[in-house]
Amino acid sequence: MTRDHQTSCLPDANVILFSQAFSPRAAAAHFKSLRKNLDWQEATISIFGREIKSPRLSVWYGDAAYTYSGLTWPARPWPEAVSKIKAEVEVLADTTFNGVLANLYRDGRDSMGWHADDEPELGPDPVIASVVFGANRRFVFRRKNDPAEKVEMPLGDGDVLIMGQGAQAYWQHAVPKTTKPAGERINLTFRRIM
Repeated sequence: MTRDHQTSCLPDANVILFSQAFSPRAAAAHFKSLRKNLDWQEATISIFGREIKSPRLSVWYGDAAYTYSGLTWPARPWPEAVSKIKAEVEVLADTTFNGVLANLYRDGRDSMGWHADDEPELGPDPVIASVVFGANRRFVFRRKNDPAEKVEMPLGDGDVLIMGQGAQAYWQHAVPKTTKPAGERINLTFRRIM
């Protein structure tokens, strides 16, 4: 794992990108293991009062339950493959995590809409570590009080993005759909449930 990094130019937020924190070889091995061994599910979520199928596959592992968009994931034991990644990411983030939401984007039609990871059980100013294995996709921030202000940060294979102080309070983020050919992408978002 490498610690080469750049700090993003995201005003009012401590956001650090560790480009290719996992080597291409390690990232490929993690992708293969996670794709095969995690219990991927198509969840039903509530958006603006409507029940819809989530536009990606997901699974939660952690020491406590986690609720978002009207969906509660129960506590679930950590798979060994995820525990190893968690230990490395905790060093980069300089914090500990007790849960991970894993998302599998099957192609460019799979996406993540605008949101902030600001659920009450994450505390007032959570640290979220986002790890990517697989295809590169656009990752976009927009300011909560001025949605026209956007910052794009492409994330690719082996990248680790640490969203710290201010990131959830002042910004939303999304992984938009794309019509360009896009391979599978696994994203692990480590967090701490209070």
